[in-house]
Amino acid sequence: MQDPSVTIEDAPIFDPVAFRLTDKEAKLTATARDLGQRLFAGRAERYDREAIFPTENYRDMAEAGLLGICIPEDQGGAGADFRAYAITAAEIGRYCGATALTWNMHVCSTLWSGPLSDDLEMSQADREGHLERRAMHYRRIVEGGKIYAQPFSEGGAAAAGVVPFSTNAKKVDGGWVINGKKIFASLSGSADYYGVLCGEIKPNEKPSRKDTMYIAVPASAEGVEVVGDWDPLGMRGTVSRTLVFNDVFVDDDEALMPRGVYYQAATRWPHMFMTLSPTYMGLAQAAYDFTVNYLRGEWPGLPPVKRRMYPTKQIAVAQMRVMLEQTKALWFQAISEACPDPSEDQVLRAYAAQFTVMENANELAQLAIRTCGGQSMLKTLPLERLYRDSRCGSLMLPWTAEICLDRIGRQGLYKPGETDE
Repeated sequence: MQDPSVTIEDAPIFDPVAFRLTDKEAKLTATARDLGQRLFAGRAERYDREAIFPTENYRDMAEAGLLGICIPEDQGGAGADFRAYAITAAEIGRYCGATALTWNMHVCSTLWSGPLSDDLEMSQADREGHLERRAMHYRRIVEGGKIYAQPFSEGGAAAAGVVPFSTNAKKVDGGWVINGKKIFASLSGSADYYGVLCGEIKPNEKPSRKDTMYIAVPASAEGVEVVGDWDPLGMRGTVSRTLVFNDVFVDDDEALMPRGVYYQAATRWPHMFMTLSPTYMGLAQAAYDFTVNYLRGEWPGLPPVKRRMYPTKQIAVAQMRVMLEQTKALWFQAISEACPDPSEDQVLRAYAAQFTVMENANELAQLAIRTCGGQSMLKTLPLERLYRDSRCGSLMLPWTAEICLDRIGRQGLYKPGETDE
């Protein structure tokens, strides 16, 4: 009989052999899984209950080299590509959703300015300047352990890619002056730099999405303010309070992408908007893991009472496993296809994978609660937190569940430029 007090090492979400992972992917996911099981899982309840940022987890990730996961190896990072980052983030999300979700905001500053931007077109001057600037940002992370955030939402349609961002940047001598507001700004008050997406103001020109700038604003800059409270349903440890920018001056070197490159990325590299989904892939796995361990009487801290002998429980676990495998297969295929200028089918598959992960994570948590019973609602156990955290995924821009369905349906029925008129 297994002693419930003995911790069993969790199996990988994506088995390195079955999913043909590279050595780098296997190593990175193993590192994340070790940190998650050994440290992050035990802290998650406090971060959630008190709605505080997972500072200790970030210190551990910095020590393990995960803050620089997408920074090139020759600049001190791990050199991970899109897929390697995504499956590593899923392992972290398995143990602490708030840590994985905020880590995504940090990693995107290096993923977008690094491997992703390497695939985009720039003039030689822009490329040279970009490489110099991003090297400075990377040194801050690798050598100084600095944390970058990525405030995106504004309360309107900008985050969905429909209209220009209302937060704006005006070019002045030596830099930019930024004004505006970002809501649901994860890591607000905890990040060292905010990677702000904002529209460049051009004299006598209407605002355009093509003029979107991506600029790192130091948290200590004059005119940066964190306002409001943070008391949401789930993902409480993200501490996503509102950020306000009042005439904030930032140096030219703080640009994370040259002029016009963000718009090019958004149109040519659509998988860049899937980086929220790994967190929910991890939550889906966690809901299944809890159910199996609970029914086997192997959850740490609980009496070794087995509940696995009931046919209804066995059927529920079977249903959960089928849903989990379906979700994993579609999502892994989609992240494996991430590239510049994907085909229409690849984009539609990415939307379908995003929708499936966000919806199925919560569906699995619901099935887990029903199957495990009343005790699973206690806050001393993680399942009710998994349920609340997973419910938030389908709401997150730029690819909410509704937006994914709308685009899948429209692109399936209309060819580019086609109308009913």
